[in-house]
Amino acid sequence: MKNQQSSNNESTSKLQQCEYCMTAVPVCFLSFRLADALVELMKTERDGNAALEESSSQEPELYSPASPGPQREPISTYFEEKVPIPEDDLTKLFSFRKLWAFTGPGFLMSIAYLDPGNIESDLQSGARAGFKLLWVLLGATIIGLLLQRLAARLGVVTGMHLAEVCNRHYPTVPRIILWLMVELAIIGSDMQEVIGSAIALNLLSVGRIPLWAGVLITIIDTFVFLFLDKYGLRKLEAFFGFLITIMALSFGYEYVRVAPNQGEVLKGMFVPYCSGCGPTQLEQAVGVVGAVIMPHNIYLHSALVKSRDINRENKKEVKEANKYYFIESSIALFVSFLINVFVVAVFAEAFYGRTNMEVSLQCNETGSAHSELFPANNETLEVDIYKGGVVLGCFFGPAALYIWAIGILAAGQSSTMTGTYSGQFVMEGFLNLRWSRFARVLLTRSIAIFPTLLVAVFQDVQHLTGMNDFLNVLQSMQLPFALIPILTFTSLTSLMNDFANGLVWKIGGGLVILVVCAINMYFVVVYVTALNSIVLYVFSALLSIAYLSFVSYLVWRCLIALGVSRLDFRGSVQYPPAVLMDEQPEFDS
Repeated sequence: MKNQQSSNNESTSKLQQCEYCMTAVPVCFLSFRLADALVELMKTERDGNAALEESSSQEPELYSPASPGPQREPISTYFEEKVPIPEDDLTKLFSFRKLWAFTGPGFLMSIAYLDPGNIESDLQSGARAGFKLLWVLLGATIIGLLLQRLAARLGVVTGMHLAEVCNRHYPTVPRIILWLMVELAIIGSDMQEVIGSAIALNLLSVGRIPLWAGVLITIIDTFVFLFLDKYGLRKLEAFFGFLITIMALSFGYEYVRVAPNQGEVLKGMFVPYCSGCGPTQLEQAVGVVGAVIMPHNIYLHSALVKSRDINRENKKEVKEANKYYFIESSIALFVSFLINVFVVAVFAEAFYGRTNMEVSLQCNETGSAHSELFPANNETLEVDIYKGGVVLGCFFGPAALYIWAIGILAAGQSSTMTGTYSGQFVMEGFLNLRWSRFARVLLTRSIAIFPTLLVAVFQDVQHLTGMNDFLNVLQSMQLPFALIPILTFTSLTSLMNDFANGLVWKIGGGLVILVVCAINMYFVVVYVTALNSIVLYVFSALLSIAYLSFVSYLVWRCLIALGVSRLDFRGSVQYPPAVLMDEQPEFDS
């Protein structure tokens, strides 16, 4: 027993060391580019400020054509082509032709609500709390929709995405720190997605494809899939729609196969109450919110809406685009919500309250090769993406396992590609760097995959799936760096003109962001206190001081944008009008 305990302690120590590496390695990768980026930014800061001062001295004209300026060479990205919008009567209340033309960005955005991290949170919610937390999932999805609406409006009205707006309105040092924080969020999300794909390949191959090989395969196929946009934007969006359909069919099959109690599903969804819930269920509820609302997704959605050919000189067209994007996003998130409900309900019906002993006996009876995953004790069953597939196979047959793995593979592949797009948009927006497609994809993939590959080589599948808690905490900490800027800039009349947030949206948005950030910080505190290390407590305290100081800075600028001008003590905070893409100075790399 002592040897076993010593082995477990040694394994835990290795896992913690891996987690430290995961945090350090991405930062090192980013620092290589940071030095070059700072040099480029410092060289051009004077020219950039001069351009902004010149534009701010003029009366802002949201619906006038951009003044002539140096034209930038087209960048090979998602926006190489723009989808035309049918010219229907603008007075018409609704047009399915126009809705179809605007359909695409919202579904790509919704993939972040279906990544492997979300799927794992769903299955754990069902296994630990039954149907009782479905209302939390519903509430988090609605909050997510409201935040995505702000992101879409920013892109539609200004013609710039959030990273570009941050580049033009924040000073150099805060801008660089903000970029690093958002990159860390993307890295954390990417690692979860790569892990999910590797686990799915391992399950589908009955263990013949090791985890490290699955990670490498994910690298290769991500490059291949990302080049699909060369064949047309709508074809790329159709491919993502196909992957969402695979997820819906896979997890829908599991839902039909398990046949959960429909009354309990509806009760859990619409009755905001959790009878008999304790700290475990509360922690899981916090985890659901943290998994659903992703910081990098705000940046992504504000960029994706630029793919439609909208005449921003025409206020009615801008208003119409906002309407159809909101309808499309609502439909997309409704689909993602149903898929998440499928997963929660399956594990709530089949595995809520089960013990390791029950699962172990069932797996032994069916001859499963993975029965050793479940110790012969009466502790409550703990599941993750990998174990979830195994227990489905033990109770409902091999087909359930393989179909589960197909769904996880679709989730991992689709989300890892949208994560790569997020990385490209964020890097180009914050740093104004113009790179080739290959260079951008190589860097953003390497930052996420290298530390994941290290863990896959030196740890087993249980440690790999256990990393999700650490990655969820990492992303939760980055959430204010997306939510605060989006509320700030969508509230600026100088930037949004007639489409700036009204008083209700300012107050409501502020309260929502405050609640979401508080919930996620609670999740961080729970995770840190569970580490039981004085050294880590001290390190966390020092990190928290720096973290809260920067968050306070962003909040201060946000409050000034919301109209609390008395906080601008020296009149140093200025928000000039937007500088359109063809008016900005060039920053070549």
